[in-house]
Amino acid sequence: MVKLVSFKKRLKQVMLIPVLLLILASTSMLVINQAVESVGRNYIVNSDEVPNADAILVLGAYVFPNGTVSTMLNDRLTTGYELYEQGKAPKLIVSGDHGRKDYDEVNSMKSFLKDKGVPNQDVFMDHAGFSTYESLYRARDIFEVKKVIIVTQEYHLMRAVYVARALGMEAYGVAADRRDYGQAMKMYKIREIAARNKDFVWTNIIKPKPTFLGDTIPVMGDGKATDDK
Repeated sequence: MVKLVSFKKRLKQVMLIPVLLLILASTSMLVINQAVESVGRNYIVNSDEVPNADAILVLGAYVFPNGTVSTMLNDRLTTGYELYEQGKAPKLIVSGDHGRKDYDEVNSMKSFLKDKGVPNQDVFMDHAGFSTYESLYRARDIFEVKKVIIVTQEYHLMRAVYVARALGMEAYGVAADRRDYGQAMKMYKIREIAARNKDFVWTNIIKPKPTFLGDTIPVMGDGKATDDK
């Protein structure tokens, strides 16, 4: 009987370990999420207050098969265009996924801006912006950006600004929330917690190189150097 009681006690102790580990992991995730959000939020300002920079970086989002940009991307591009028109930076970088022939965010983004009257030479395309981390890393190392204004929706913007500053850039954010994006935002915000944790680890511990690097294309040059059509 004593042995049975001892076994049950030991079993409870063993079963408690994964529970404690789960609590510890969950707490760590929430702490990191809060840290990333706090740092990023400190540098998000409105369009009138944001200081002038080397470039305005518009982060990509979904593009439809016919080349039409999604609602969220439309709002990012419109905000980026308005900042350009205000003279906040002489160049725009559009960074997104162009990893295969049948899906192309960046040419659609550049076409959107050109249709608004932005000269071809003032829009640089980052064809390998496969993630927020890669977009910021390439902005620094390929386009040689030192001071940047990042444009995306606020839930995403806090992480983007955090990553940029962790990579050594003087970064500011202008939010592109121009409407209600519906129920999808709930899922985006939940996923963002995991994304903030991943990018915290990448920027502070692992520090991986992007999928592609290559020759530098200084943003103070001619955006036509990034054209592929």
